Amino acid sequence: MKKSVLILVACVLITVLNNQAYAQHTVLTKYGDNVGTLDGIIKAYYDVVTVKKGEKVSYERDSLLHVAGVRVGSAGIDAKGNPILQYSTLKEFHRQSDAYMEKNGFEEHETARTVQNIRNIYHVWSSYESRNVAGGKVIAQGVNSIELFYDGKRFWILGWFYD
Repeated sequence: MKKSVLILVACVLITVLNNQAYAQHTVLTKYGDNVGTLDGIIKAYYDVVTVKKGEKVSYERDSLLHVAGVRVGSAGIDAKGNPILQYSTLKEFHRQSDAYMEKNGFEEHETARTVQNIRNIYHVWSSYESRNVAGGKVIAQGVNSIELFYDGKRFWILGWFYD
C-alpha cells in the first residue's frame, strides 16, 4: 500500500515539475504573443480573433501560432438535427470568417479550461463566450478542442475544432 502511494506521489510531482519547466520560457512572436507558455499561446489564440468593428484580422499573426499545414474546423448540428463537421486549412478558415468579424466586430474569451498532457503533447478543452463587442450581448458559447505540441522552447497549435 505505501509503495503505491509513493509511486502516485512521484508521478504527480514529475507531472507538476514538467509543466512548471514548460511555463518558464518566454518566446515572443513578432506580434508579441508569448508562445513559450501554455497560458501565453491560449491567450494569443483568443486575442488573434478578437477585433473591433472595422479592424482587420491578421492571418499572419494567427499563422505564427500554428504548425504549417494545420487543419481546423467546427462541429455542430444542422437545421435538421444532424451532426456536421466543417474542416479546412487555417487560410480557408480566415477566408470564410474574417469579413464577418471585420464588419461586425468579434470578441471571444475563455470561460473555463481543462488541460491534459503526456510529455510534449497537450490537449486543451477551452470553453468560451463570443460577443460582437467586449461586454456586449453573448452571441455564442461553446468549447474549443485544441491540440498543441511543445518543442522544448515553444508551443505550436496542431489543430483545433469548436462546437
